[in-house]
Amino acid sequence: MSFSKPNRSAATVTSTRVEPAPVSGICVTCLDGCEGPCEIGRSALKGREMLYPQPFGKVTAGADKDYPIDFSHFNIQGTCVGAVGVDADPDVATFPAVDCTAAVGADESIKLDFPIITGAVGSTDVARINWEDMAAGAAISGIILVAGENICGMDPQAEFQNGKIAKSPEMERRIDIYRQWYDGKGGIIIQANVEDTKLGVPEYVIEKLGIEIFELKWGQGAKDIGGEVKLPTLERALELKERGYIVLPDPTNPAAQEAFKSGGISDFERHSRLGMVDEEAFYKSVEHLRSVGAKYVTLKTGAYRPADLARAIKYCSEAKIDLLTIDGAGGGTGMSPWRMMNEWGVPTVELECLAYQMCERLKAKGAYIPPIAVGGGLSLEDHMFKVIALGAPYVKAVLFGRAIMTAAMVGKTHGRLMAEKMELEGEDVADGYLKLFAVGTQLKERFGSDFEKLPAGAIGMYSYIDRLRQGLQQLMAGERKFALKYIERNDLVALTRDAADISGIPYIMDSDKEEIDKILG
Repeated sequence: MSFSKPNRSAATVTSTRVEPAPVSGICVTCLDGCEGPCEIGRSALKGREMLYPQPFGKVTAGADKDYPIDFSHFNIQGTCVGAVGVDADPDVATFPAVDCTAAVGADESIKLDFPIITGAVGSTDVARINWEDMAAGAAISGIILVAGENICGMDPQAEFQNGKIAKSPEMERRIDIYRQWYDGKGGIIIQANVEDTKLGVPEYVIEKLGIEIFELKWGQGAKDIGGEVKLPTLERALELKERGYIVLPDPTNPAAQEAFKSGGISDFERHSRLGMVDEEAFYKSVEHLRSVGAKYVTLKTGAYRPADLARAIKYCSEAKIDLLTIDGAGGGTGMSPWRMMNEWGVPTVELECLAYQMCERLKAKGAYIPPIAVGGGLSLEDHMFKVIALGAPYVKAVLFGRAIMTAAMVGKTHGRLMAEKMELEGEDVADGYLKLFAVGTQLKERFGSDFEKLPAGAIGMYSYIDRLRQGLQQLMAGERKFALKYIERNDLVALTRDAADISGIPYIMDSDKEEIDKILG
């Protein structure tokens, strides 16, 4: 069987005329005269534009490849005996009593109300447009918000001195929105890639903007290259080429300029360079960030080959990194090449199992193991439980990328519709939000008159996280674990032999054998 669905996808707005062949994805009978609604046909007209999900910049996209093993191949074990973390008393061990707070950082001083880290919200239009909703939502939810790469470099109003960033109104806007709603839990992380480092973004945000958590980035689960952004004007393309980015086609080339003016190409592409990992250089980068004032230094790595995962864990151990985020394939993003998103990298389950094995080896030597977060195709509370359990005791948080943005965008959309309705009826918009959102009265009580200032998307995001929290509490209570730190690998069972072989989690028919023997004598 084929795990992939080549040549047609909602992500690229393509389809086939008849059922395709399973390997090539080409229609079993390719008809001369067909207008070509498939990816091949669309590529014949639009070429490299068809590498990316459409409409580019307005969507987030997630891989649609079916992997042999995913988190559905594991179930959460339940028990009717005892309680861990509270008294085994039915009046005490209730599911609302489950503690879902978390802590990361080498000294566990970054406190979270809930163990979620957002995906990187970077320089794409969809990220920029939805930042206010996501930043406010993350701040009031007490989770970690990640501001992605290229924000300063893409800022049209950015000011530079001697090739270094001196002022970025867009970066300042993003940080200010988060701080306006920050309530003491969670935090904001700023990422850097090759171009950001060259432009002096780390020094700028740490020294001038007071950022405490800075993240080095090796990649993400969606792609193994740098980010892509579409540039709609020749002037913008020339500006970013001048700032040091790779821009395709070359906007200084007269032929490219003519192709753009004639409509042969509708935009230019901005690309980031490949990072080159070197152990000593990594340690120097970490030390430099700390020397310029970073209180915490973190690393984000992607779905690279297992040896690269070993490098990430070992280097983070040596450098005493405060958080290592591991992002598995198939990824989701707003700007990755579609086929790359589906066909490269180590899937999340296998990547996490490898990470667990590597952490165990280092732990046996007495090495420091950094707090770990895992992401890649996750969206619901059972995903959270399984990720934390599969990597226990090393995984402390879960990365939700597209899911968090989906909640913010839906909240924003319904907030706009409600606002339009209330304005037509001459009523207060905030009263409409109280009717619209299940958490509205809760937030109104918490923020008082400031509730009216909350973006609708932030309320939607908070509502989604509130659902996740109660769902996770219920799962944990059923397992009789009343705090995250008590979740362990024994809380899972593998539903297939393959899942058991990959993970080391017992196959369901082999689970609890020793205890069964003791019970039955």
